Amino acid sequence: MTDAPRLTVIGAGPAGLAATLAAARHGVRVVLVDAAPEAGGQFYRQPAAGLGARRPRALHHRWRDWERLRDGLDRLLTAGLVTHLRDHHVWGVTRRRSGFSVHALLGPAQEQPVEVRADAVLLATGGYEKVLPFPGWTLPGVVTAGGAQAMLKGGLVLPGRTAVVAGTGPLLLPVATGLAAAGARVAALVESADPRDFVRRSRALAAEPAKLAEGAHYAARLLRHGVRTLAHHTVVEAHGDPQDERLAAVTVAALDTAGRVRPDTRRRIDCDTLAVGHGMLPHTDLAEVLGCRIDGVAVHVDGEQRTDVPGVWAAGEATGVGGAVLALAEGHIAGRSAAARLSGREPDPSGWAGAARARAGLRRFAAALDDAYAPPAHWAEQVTDDTVVCRCEEVTGGAVRRAVTELGAGDVRTVKLLTRAGMGWCQGRMCGPAVAGLAGCPETAARRPFARPVPLGVLAQADADADADADADADADDEQCYVAYHPDHSDPPEEP
Repeated sequence: MTDAPRLTVIGAGPAGLAATLAAARHGVRVVLVDAAPEAGGQFYRQPAAGLGARRPRALHHRWRDWERLRDGLDRLLTAGLVTHLRDHHVWGVTRRRSGFSVHALLGPAQEQPVEVRADAVLLATGGYEKVLPFPGWTLPGVVTAGGAQAMLKGGLVLPGRTAVVAGTGPLLLPVATGLAAAGARVAALVESADPRDFVRRSRALAAEPAKLAEGAHYAARLLRHGVRTLAHHTVVEAHGDPQDERLAAVTVAALDTAGRVRPDTRRRIDCDTLAVGHGMLPHTDLAEVLGCRIDGVAVHVDGEQRTDVPGVWAAGEATGVGGAVLALAEGHIAGRSAAARLSGREPDPSGWAGAARARAGLRRFAAALDDAYAPPAHWAEQVTDDTVVCRCEEVTGGAVRRAVTELGAGDVRTVKLLTRAGMGWCQGRMCGPAVAGLAGCPETAARRPFARPVPLGVLAQADADADADADADADADDEQCYVAYHPDHSDPPEEP
């Protein structure tokens, strides 16, 4: 296996693990790079061993899938066919004369640089939550839905004793049921989607009965725990306790058919935690750095999960948010395709026909869900002028609106230049959708030079290494030319 081509898979969630197993089993050496201390990604996030979790499977769905992935990875690691680099935070990928260099920062401090070289790269970078602002959303006690789930899965910690789960999207169901099962009182599940939208898409949804059964399972658990579901409602405002300035309650209201708040339906719900989210967005930073085509907010791929950049594959949420089962199918296809092409063979699609059928059906299902779970059309009307929209730079909704109405901004980039919204630590990942919505601009993937903040010293060293590599490549070219034209000499002459 020492001469086998090398594939670097970035991300150890469902897509990355499926791709790693498929590629390694078909003759490719795989380096699996991930920021977490253990494989699994957000979907299969595991508690630290020191916490002594007795039944971690109680916090997870599709646990048998995880066991198959985990056991398969362990066997490949033991056989030396896969190298798993944990705690490696990838900030960039660069193309070389032959292959790629993956640049990462090692460990919790993220200061020690690491470079991983590969013949090809597979991006399984997952997605991140979309959160839309509202008055009071910056109060302590307001967390993202995924953040609440991460605290529970990874730390066995409840974010609070009395929770409201709100927003829109399928993630709210496992979050609400998980919090309730762990002992929190979930005062309400506030879902802005209109049930009639699911009825209108019943044909597309019914084509995936397993997914419908999964939703029914969560609904039954919510009933068992006595969780009240407020459909076609939204959080209007979060209220803080005057004494400690922590979340004390939320005001929710029903929505009309146009997606506007009905003022006469407002009600106050006491809680110390609000877990809120409005769907997911693909992580496309590394794909953008490599120059891959982005369609809307997702990485464009072909039937083999190849991007338009030779040697780069992508799978999972980065190519469009659709859940763990879809990510597994895409990862398997990508791994098989990469293994064949890196070995100089033409891929045989019949080898992944079952995964391709699953992918097609699940993509249609995900598209129908995405339409049904769209945020309320007029959510921006609830954002007051003094509501902070960009938390990093403390830019308010009023500042964004003035940039458009008074200063003539017509796109997100101009709003950013005029207000600094999106110039902070997160580089617009949190506030980007909100700024676009308030400005009336289309939501698109932002092009960033790095996938995460990088120390200047690391960048300087990376630049020096690149120059050294370029010199080495040039020397190698000179030597090859000399040998080609002077076959009687094995070495080029020394410089005078």
